[in-house]
Amino acid sequence: MDVLLLPPILGGIGLLAALILYRVVKSYPAGEGLVAEIAEAIHGGAMVFMRREYTILAMFAGLITVFLFIGFETWHTPAAFVSGALCSAVAGYIGMYAATQANVRTTVAANTDGAASALSVAFYGGSIMGLTVAAMGLLGLGGLYYVYGAEHAEAIHGFGMGASTVALFSRVGGGIFTKSADVGADLVGKIEAGIPEDDPRNPGVIADNVGDNVGDVAGMGSDIFESYCGSMIATIAIGATLSAAAVASMGGGNREALMFAPLALASTGLICSILGILLVRMFSSKAPEDALRMGTIGATILFIGAAWALLSSLGISSAVWLCVVAGAVGGIIIGLVTEHYTGGRPVELIAEGGETGPATVMIAGLATGMESVVVPVLTIAGIIYTTSVLLPEGAGVFGVGIAAVGMLSTVGITMAIDAYGPVADNAGGIAEMAGLGEETRKITDGLDEVGNTTAAIGKGFAIGAAGLAALAIIAAYIETVSQHVEGFALNISDPLVLTGMFIGGIFPFLVSAMTMRAVGDAAFDMIKEIRRQFKEIPGLMEGTAKPDSARCVDIATQAALRKMVAPGVLAIASPVVVGFVIGPAALGGMLGGALVSCVLLALTMANAGGAWDNAKKYVEKGNLGGKGSAVHTAVVVGDTVGDPFKDTSGPAMNILINVMAIVSLVIAPLLG
Repeated sequence: MDVLLLPPILGGIGLLAALILYRVVKSYPAGEGLVAEIAEAIHGGAMVFMRREYTILAMFAGLITVFLFIGFETWHTPAAFVSGALCSAVAGYIGMYAATQANVRTTVAANTDGAASALSVAFYGGSIMGLTVAAMGLLGLGGLYYVYGAEHAEAIHGFGMGASTVALFSRVGGGIFTKSADVGADLVGKIEAGIPEDDPRNPGVIADNVGDNVGDVAGMGSDIFESYCGSMIATIAIGATLSAAAVASMGGGNREALMFAPLALASTGLICSILGILLVRMFSSKAPEDALRMGTIGATILFIGAAWALLSSLGISSAVWLCVVAGAVGGIIIGLVTEHYTGGRPVELIAEGGETGPATVMIAGLATGMESVVVPVLTIAGIIYTTSVLLPEGAGVFGVGIAAVGMLSTVGITMAIDAYGPVADNAGGIAEMAGLGEETRKITDGLDEVGNTTAAIGKGFAIGAAGLAALAIIAAYIETVSQHVEGFALNISDPLVLTGMFIGGIFPFLVSAMTMRAVGDAAFDMIKEIRRQFKEIPGLMEGTAKPDSARCVDIATQAALRKMVAPGVLAIASPVVVGFVIGPAALGGMLGGALVSCVLLALTMANAGGAWDNAKKYVEKGNLGGKGSAVHTAVVVGDTVGDPFKDTSGPAMNILINVMAIVSLVIAPLLG
């Protein structure tokens, strides 16, 4: 059998495994009565939003396809773009659909069977997302590589551009939706009305739970899918441009083996992820955090061993394997550091700041976010330095790409524990709204608390992976332009490069401002609507009347769809404008400036937001006065600022730099 067929075949096997898990999830009871009614409202709201979002996306993608066909005068790149967009959209849709089926079943399992069963259902729901992301990446990208082959490798760049376009709209649109609902529901419900989180009387609660699915499941899935495919595409592109001496040193003269290695590693990682999911199932009777950590670290260890055997069989040197190890270990380090800052002592210090009011909560949270940048960035720098030392001169950028692939190859299990978080969060919301009692809520709260930390770890991992993937794509851009522009190089003393660097540094702050303001504006409308309903609907506060939740879902939907377009256009158009107006050197500088700014800002925002969120939950567990205290009010304020930090603006940074980088790589042949 042709070895190039293995990635798409394994992608098909991954989809089959996801289908089996979906059947397992569906075999659990979905409840009845009020529980089923609430679950259907969440599922229906999520599906309506996705359909409307994908309609706008389809029109935007169609326009880009036409421009690509005009620019390249061939069908290869436009077809790859459409394939990437479709694969990303399908992965997000399947994952979100499965999550909305798993949330209510997790609630029912917690109510009837206990914590171990509830953990299994929630994790299976997340695992469907993880396996689908990995499988669609291998199926789409592996299939294209088989069809196009090494001679048309440049056309595959379009696949990454398609994936990035969908990711940007899904992450930004979903993030605006979920946080406008979350902030509105919390400020009016908890602070003004003094009612618990997820109280059924609150009109914004259904919209908040819908947002968990469209933002933290579908959006996050598209985000990781983009980095996953981008790292492979960049490494293939770099492999195609390596010098003969480097190919001889690393791959025994076999360039095709080096170009195929990223797909082969990702295929191996999918198998290891499936085994990691089984490990979590084996240890589900343990504490949730221990079972999830066992699966993640176990999958990584299995992958490191399998990668050595795989690369040896392809005739690739052990130095390349060490680059894979550097990436895989780097991902674990970034995850553990994130876990410390969003779940350890720093969270307690932020909560203690609430004793003197919201201002000290804000100060402590920002300081935590800024400090949390240090070790992850040093880890990324260490990976880059290590690969430059391990590989021959001029081949270090290939090592960076391989390290990114190593970090992302076990994305199946990594994405599974991330998507587990919003499923558990939804399960708690359904339990509260349905009035299932303290014991059930205690189980779902325990799962949700772990889910907050795993989601924060996932965000840290996604940022590190996006940074490495973007760096590899930028390196591929430089190599591609060099083939079309004689003597091309990025020199920091070149005024054009410096100009581009400062221009690039602007974009993360501009997009963050746009997305934060979008959440603020939408939350303003949401707050007014929730206040109106509490005031005008007789019996709502007494629990004898039902809120108009559909109106709140519609407000969040309209705001998300309206506000997500501008950041998307900015990210896609800016490389085209700078590249064709100022030149390829300025564009290269712009990518470098944007990369550094994006990584630093993303880590700060994601970890500060995660820490504020868990500080609120720390107080709600009864510490420092518990719910209803002045400290609780202070940490809720911190959490409402942290929500768009960690779930809207912060995640948009990963996608922003990858979109800009992959668009630059696609247009690189036209800049000569």
